[in-house]
Amino acid sequence: MKYIFLIATFNALFFAILILQKNKVLYDKILIYWLIYLGLYTGSYAFLSDILFTDYHLLSASFISLLMLHGPFLYLYISALIDEDYQFNKMSLLHFIPFVLFNIFIFVSPLFPEISGSIRLDHVESEHGNSLLFDLFLILTALSGPVYFILSIRLFKIFDINIFNNFSTTEHINLDWLRKLVYSFAIIWTGLIVFATIHHVFHLFSWIFCTNGLFLSLSIFIILIGYFGLKQKEIFIHYPDQTIEYVTAKKTKYATVLLNETEVEQYVSKIKAFMDTEKPYMDADLTLPGLATKLKIPSHHLSRVINENFGLNFFDFINQYRIEEVKAKMAKPEFDNLSFLTIAFESGFNTKSAFNRVFKKMTGVTPSVYKKQL
Repeated sequence: MKYIFLIATFNALFFAILILQKNKVLYDKILIYWLIYLGLYTGSYAFLSDILFTDYHLLSASFISLLMLHGPFLYLYISALIDEDYQFNKMSLLHFIPFVLFNIFIFVSPLFPEISGSIRLDHVESEHGNSLLFDLFLILTALSGPVYFILSIRLFKIFDINIFNNFSTTEHINLDWLRKLVYSFAIIWTGLIVFATIHHVFHLFSWIFCTNGLFLSLSIFIILIGYFGLKQKEIFIHYPDQTIEYVTAKKTKYATVLLNETEVEQYVSKIKAFMDTEKPYMDADLTLPGLATKLKIPSHHLSRVINENFGLNFFDFINQYRIEEVKAKMAKPEFDNLSFLTIAFESGFNTKSAFNRVFKKMTGVTPSVYKKQL
């Protein structure tokens, strides 16, 4: 088991060095510090697990408190990844306060022998009994992971809204890898924390089983987050023109967007004419800011018109044109010798799965069934 932890440590530090070579965007910086922390933490456990919890009770308590850092790092990483305006500031440091308070408590406990003597994780009876404050910090440590997993899942819901309001395709930007990782480890992590809590309260299970399980899951997590984090590209690219920007949940305040009825009608006519003549939807990577640039319409105005006057989000608005393009080509004899996938690619789709999914959603049938109906 120790060799697995050391391999994970090496991978964490190795991936941190590789990510350091990328562009220094905020989410990569957070990931670098996160990987360094995970690597050193896992490596320390590999070397000290045999003696840490029996011979160094205060140090072992501080060691366990480091688990409180995992959730905040996950939350901050996702926040920086899905929000192009996210900045690490003083408010971000609030996430680390429980960890700091826990270690202040451990640091000052030697001044009070009745407290320091009760800070143990090996269930050796103490003449001073249990410390309620220490138990409280252990509960906070146990809850930290599940709470931050829930907060991270909420961030994904906001991210989905932003994606469908700004992009015409979700390929390579949907963060499926991170979403699956969070869901999987939320279940595993929470289960192991429950086992550890049961062990600490009822003295069931083996302590080494709980800690080995936690660090084994951390080792797998390190390899996955490092590998996919290294490959992750920036989702929201900045535009020099401030009127051309992504319309995110934080910025969608239509009440402040002043548009009179005449302007709306002009925008609707301009959008329809441009979509029919220029066919910008043929660009598989078309975004809301990209279309706004072509139309010379501020992003917020364009987003509002598409949402309120066409009754669609940007993703469905663009893909509706792509599907109509596909249907029109299917109906023409000169395209009979082309496969559905070729037609889809010529109409603005970039993957077979995306085409099939969107086609079924908008027509209610698969492409092959629709062709037979023709």
